[in-house]
Amino acid sequence: MEKGFKTLIFLLAAFGLILLSREAVNAQCAQCAANIATNRASGSSTADGLNHGIMYLLAAPYLAVAALGYVWYKKYRRKNVDLNMRDEKLHLN
Repeated sequence: MEKGFKTLIFLLAAFGLILLSREAVNAQCAQCAANIATNRASGSSTADGLNHGIMYLLAAPYLAVAALGYVWYKKYRRKNVDLNMRDEKLHLN
């Protein structure tokens, strides 16, 4: 129990440090950033399209893993399993 508690405290501390050390970053190349800024200033919807594309690319791996997990669950789950357990108490000594 103590090892699990130490792990939990470590994870909470690491998560807290990550949240406290956030700062805004620009993760675009200079040409893309300039193009998006120009298009947004002129009222174009190119920036919205770029944001939707990024979200699509972000969601695709999660959807693929979820689909594989669902197929695996449906294929390998056990149905109508009879455990054949005795009614007597189990002695572990």
